[in-house]
Amino acid sequence: MLDHLGFAVADFVRSRAFYAGALAPLGMGVHSEGAGWAMFAGAGAPQLWIGGPDVAGAPPGHIHFAFAAADRAAVDAFHAAALAAGGRDNGAPGLRPQYHANHYAAFVIGPDGHNIEAVCHAPGTAGDQT
Repeated sequence: MLDHLGFAVADFVRSRAFYAGALAPLGMGVHSEGAGWAMFAGAGAPQLWIGGPDVAGAPPGHIHFAFAAADRAAVDAFHAAALAAGGRDNGAPGLRPQYHANHYAAFVIGPDGHNIEAVCHAPGTAGDQT
């Protein structure tokens, strides 16, 4: 299942204003943001992420797909399987607290240059090392 979609934009300030305005009638607004990036959401978790090329790590045109993982072990397994299938590492499994305290994710670059993420939002267990 798709968790969220993200992409690089050429002009972050302009794009943030556009998406904030365009998505408002759909019940979506800025959920969280940082220097050069913003996440948009409706009533639930963020569904759309935009970032300037310096933050996104890719030029406009590259897409970021994030797939929901059942648990942190599935994130770890995704990362290993994607590398074995020819993907390029873009972030080992681990917590990304800049998004939220339980954002446990791994990133790979696919064959066409797209950034692919597996993410688990559930809190870790006492036995987790990450």
